[in-house]
Amino acid sequence: MHPLTPLFKGGLVLVVVVGILIANMRDRLIYLAVGLFGPEDVRGMDVDSDDPVSWAIDWTVGHGLVAAAIAAVFGVVVLVVAGYWAVWRFHQFRITGENVEVRKGMIFRSQRRAPLDRVQGVNLTRPFPARLLGMAKLTLEGAGSGADVALEFLATARAEQVRADILRLASGARRARDEARQREPGADPGIARAVSEGVAHLIEGVDRDDVVPESVVRIPVGRLIGSQAITGAVWLLFFLVLIGAFVVAPILVFEDGPDKWLILAGAAIGSGVPILFATIAVVGSALQKGFRYQIAPTPDGVRVSNGLLTTVTRTIPPGRVHAVEISQSILWRPFGWWTVRINRLGGTSASQQNSSGAQAAAIVLPVGTRADVDRVLALLVPDAPERDATMTWEDGVEGPREADPFTTVAPRGVVWHPIQRRRLGVRVTAFAVLLRRGRLVRRLAIFPLARLQGVSLRQGPLARAARLSGLRVHVVPGPISGSLSALDRDEALRLAEVVTRGALAAAAADHSHRWAAEQPTS
Repeated sequence: MHPLTPLFKGGLVLVVVVGILIANMRDRLIYLAVGLFGPEDVRGMDVDSDDPVSWAIDWTVGHGLVAAAIAAVFGVVVLVVAGYWAVWRFHQFRITGENVEVRKGMIFRSQRRAPLDRVQGVNLTRPFPARLLGMAKLTLEGAGSGADVALEFLATARAEQVRADILRLASGARRARDEARQREPGADPGIARAVSEGVAHLIEGVDRDDVVPESVVRIPVGRLIGSQAITGAVWLLFFLVLIGAFVVAPILVFEDGPDKWLILAGAAIGSGVPILFATIAVVGSALQKGFRYQIAPTPDGVRVSNGLLTTVTRTIPPGRVHAVEISQSILWRPFGWWTVRINRLGGTSASQQNSSGAQAAAIVLPVGTRADVDRVLALLVPDAPERDATMTWEDGVEGPREADPFTTVAPRGVVWHPIQRRRLGVRVTAFAVLLRRGRLVRRLAIFPLARLQGVSLRQGPLARAARLSGLRVHVVPGPISGSLSALDRDEALRLAEVVTRGALAAAAADHSHRWAAEQPTS
């Protein structure tokens, strides 16, 4: 681990403590500022504060224990840093031919093993303060709840090297371990050089050594800002309508007095300002995550990186994408913008998949043109045949057309789907199950047959009476659902049989989980 890890983690704890102290001493700080910068007639006012921190300061000064208090604070700082040093000293990891092993703990020791053949992705996170010191956090995503293994913090160059070794070994290329052992270690760059490289990376970016420049998909800043401005404006308009209906209107109707307009202005400001700040915060967070977005192929999978201050680089090995969804909001249609998200197995539970962080991590293309979407699909599902392109776009996302090849909701199922009956549809190809839905938000989900967990049919009492059935293809938990209801029962049975046979054949022929095992070792 990086030798500055104890200082970095201990410094974060101290920052939190200082923040708590400042929050408790706000009255004293305000009086101090007034005494320094206020008019002469208000200086020298007594501080009337009942917070415990101010009381402790007054007691210490009154008893002449200032020197002892400073020594005690210094001792606490030393103990915190020493504690984190001890944790760092006993935090070790090693990479074998089959596992990544992590050992940590001084009094209570723990050891975790992450099998390489179960690796679902390797993430490299660089928080802004850590970037300045040339450090990065490496997270190995395993299959199953709580299976993630984190290494924090490593030197950036070391973290990139460890990531490459893990991915090569996970690919089945056993020679990677021998190459790693034979690789001559370079000279220690030192803290000064690490800081210099960290500052340079704030401008130039990182992770470009093994990426072909022509293959990189990027998002122009203007498009990113425009897409988020549209989304933010819609949410702001929605909240303004709520304020008008439930705050402004009742005051105008029921209040009748000289202070009517004053009350109205106060209520509007009191409810509108927090909503404005919340909208700005949400849009700003989305912009921060979308800046410097890149997605490109590497020898060990698809690499997605984004972030302005805190950067996150995710490497998705081949065969780990279980579902892909293309979607387009009605507000984006005049601009031809689309978004792409995926389902992939990770170390989060099914309930955690619904969190905002998991939803954001599932997005691999925040906003892009059709050409961008085609390039991203070619990276995520490279085995998809070219003949499926027409079915994906003209018949899928933009459909239905005349002679629609999709199996749609039965006419008697209009009660279940009165608006989008003809829009809802499913199609099974030799490669994947395509699921089409949505009118206001167009969606097309692609489920590769080799990644399917199963298929099921479901009938309620009303659907059974109408000879209808629901179809569901089962994949790993994620934001993309594989269910469709109100299909004709016989059609649903036929589709389930076709999907079952196709999934078995595709799984038997799939070897993407060990994507480099058969490559020559020369």
